[in-house]
Amino acid sequence: MSRINENDPRWQAVLARDPAADQAFVYAVRTTGIYCRPSSTSRLPRIENIEFFDTPAQAEAAGYRPSKRRGADQTLMAEQHRAQVTRACQLIENAESAPSLNQLAAQLNMSPFHFHRVFKAITGVTPKAYASAHRASKVRNQLQHAPSITDALYEAGFNSNSRFYESSNARLGMTPGAYRDGGANTAIRFAIGQCSLGAILVAQSDRGICAILLGDDPQALLHDLQDKFPKADLLGGDAQFETLVARVVGLIEVPGTGLDLPLDLRGTAFQERVWQALRTIPAGSTASYSEIAQRIGAPRAVRAVAQACAANALAVAIPCHRVVRSDGNLSGYRWGVERKRQLLEREQQ
Repeated sequence: MSRINENDPRWQAVLARDPAADQAFVYAVRTTGIYCRPSSTSRLPRIENIEFFDTPAQAEAAGYRPSKRRGADQTLMAEQHRAQVTRACQLIENAESAPSLNQLAAQLNMSPFHFHRVFKAITGVTPKAYASAHRASKVRNQLQHAPSITDALYEAGFNSNSRFYESSNARLGMTPGAYRDGGANTAIRFAIGQCSLGAILVAQSDRGICAILLGDDPQALLHDLQDKFPKADLLGGDAQFETLVARVVGLIEVPGTGLDLPLDLRGTAFQERVWQALRTIPAGSTASYSEIAQRIGAPRAVRAVAQACAANALAVAIPCHRVVRSDGNLSGYRWGVERKRQLLEREQQ
């Protein structure tokens, strides 16, 4: 077997313990009969004693066994990735204009491809989508306080009004002027009905379902929708809309079936990260608030995760009912702990 060249980029990755190469190959050590990921913290072998394989399966087929340090290395790598993603989020949030993928990857000493994959795996969204959501949340805040719409857009980091207006419907669900004016001239269809959990309100904007509210008092649900868009045109749903409501009620009755309908998510960048993470929890399973905080790369933001769950206006479609305390007990739920209990019981049947 030919000797590996010291300039081989794979050997250089092993010397650097580069986590960015962990999905590209493994190296095996002939003298010990084990194989490792490039980022392994094991003692470095002599170059003449190793060989490379594209996958762990290939290494095992050749007679090698995984290093006992592999589990610890993977835990360390996961912690490193969470720290890197947290740093990337900070860079995005503090930048005057959205940094490019290459700029972010360079700051973190990662390849653009690997950084993109790690960021999306942890946050549930791409770096570009995260930056877009963050800037949209800044616009929402500025529109409430800035003297003019133009001032609000510039304060939020948009150097051109036209660039924002081109995507304002996707970012705000309406034009900036309509958002600033409490949803004026914006049509939101809604209907109130009954399901096994009590009263239910379903509302839909041009972008998708923007509210699924549960409660005991139908009038209180309508007030909740009015508070969110005090000047929007709230229109009663027609027969076609009633069909959509029936599909949502079906999701309430059988919450594990999923809802294949577009959603109109309106929250801060952090809230949308949490909501994306909630959508990855399988039906019949639960996760703790701390686990969700870990998944989005913000392990200390447990309280903020709970607040994002409480701010969710799309019951069951964004399954915040699947988030429980660390001891497994149920905690607060926007629509009542008893409803949370019933939803979880239905999913586990």
